[in-house]
Amino acid sequence: MWKTICRRILYRQWGWKTKVTIKHPDKYVLCLAPHTTNWDFVLGQLYAGAEGLTINFLMKKEWFFWPLGIWFRKLGGIPVWRDKKTSMTERLIQTAKESKVFRLCITPEGTRSYNPEWKRGFYHIAYGAGIPILLYGIDFEKKEIVCTKMIVPSGDIEKDLQEIKAYYKDFRGKHPENFGY
Repeated sequence: MWKTICRRILYRQWGWKTKVTIKHPDKYVLCLAPHTTNWDFVLGQLYAGAEGLTINFLMKKEWFFWPLGIWFRKLGGIPVWRDKKTSMTERLIQTAKESKVFRLCITPEGTRSYNPEWKRGFYHIAYGAGIPILLYGIDFEKKEIVCTKMIVPSGDIEKDLQEIKAYYKDFRGKHPENFGY
């Protein structure tokens, strides 16, 4: 039922298409860009529902107030406390290593505002856990959700990030001026 509702809204009513050519392994980090609006979250949830995917996501802790916090956790949300001394990256690496299935979506910009200095946690999690990064792009201009590339982190973060950012250069977010690739 949920899958049918999500498909109807995303594909039929809103007119979005998908171009996903990468087979999803049991464990991966999903790098999603550009992230320029809260509508990215709505699209991502509709896409996951339409395709029958269960994917966790990171979101700042401020969004986990009652009653939204209950709902975000049910959807797979993991609150991020930026001021804590513990390393969320290390905990996520350990969880990925110990789990049979690990699917985590991260927006590397870390904000909906312009930020050319991407956060590197998504890369460190994938590299530390020995899992691939699936590159997903949202293109509001073409109304497409695209995944045609997967990266296996080499450990040369600068080289790999350059390749990852190059993949996203032609995607247009809802507010393209906010995308710093």
